[in-house]
Amino acid sequence: MLTSDNTVIGFIGTGVMGKSMAAHLLKAGFKMVVYSRTKEKASELVERGAQWASTPKDVAEIANVIFTMVGYPKDVEEIFFGKDGLLENGRPGSYFIDMTTSAPSLAVKIYEEAKKKGIHAIDAPVSGGDVGAKEAKLSIMVGGEKEAFEEVLPLFECLGTNIVYQGKPGAGQHTKMSNQIAIASNMIGVCEAIIYAEKAGLNPENILKSITTGAAGSWSLTNLAPRMLSGNFEPGFYIKHFIKDMKIALDEAEQMEMAVPGLALAKSLYEQLVEMGEENSGTQALYKYWKN
Repeated sequence: MLTSDNTVIGFIGTGVMGKSMAAHLLKAGFKMVVYSRTKEKASELVERGAQWASTPKDVAEIANVIFTMVGYPKDVEEIFFGKDGLLENGRPGSYFIDMTTSAPSLAVKIYEEAKKKGIHAIDAPVSGGDVGAKEAKLSIMVGGEKEAFEEVLPLFECLGTNIVYQGKPGAGQHTKMSNQIAIASNMIGVCEAIIYAEKAGLNPENILKSITTGAAGSWSLTNLAPRMLSGNFEPGFYIKHFIKDMKIALDEAEQMEMAVPGLALAKSLYEQLVEMGEENSGTQALYKYWKN
């Protein structure tokens, strides 16, 4: 069993969500080594006792459980398959847990290469945004060998409250694609509902009191609609990363010969926001599509 006595955690990627997630594991008493392309993003963790590493290779040589939480599939590929990457330098018996939202096919590739080296690889993307990460209330969707999942479950319990083993390697990423497809169309509905209320001359804050607890209720309506109304478009989840996720989901759906018109529409609207310079805003900035 993995405990704070026999486990050194590596955490790669200390951005909006990764920093909070790593902090929870530190608080639980685990020794930690961290790496981020921008060293300043890891400074708080280092101040709290984490060790800084200069490369993923350095992390792999020290830690026996390594979490990755980065931006894009190309970043995941570089961290795992690069010359100074995890697979080249990881130790047999280690656990690699990629929590980045990435391509299911890449998760399978990592699993297969890791298995050749006696390393356990798990894909475990999350949902819940910056709030879920800060409050350790993330939803964690897990793919990989069940025995490996059960071994690292106590670590997941430091990060989230809804932890579900979904099945074989890649299953966690496929689950996250289902999650993003549901969010994409829902976000359009949330924005249209608020704009409609405003144009009807109603108080949108008052409208939320009625509709958030009824059949229209959703996480986005409860958590992101108030941010829209207060003019807070800071990223809990970047638009540029959401577009990345939607592209992955569209590619997967195409391979399944499945039409996803709601997802395609959402992606096109968010791409228009990127043209307006909003790629680093939070997903709630879709509200600006109607306001500008």
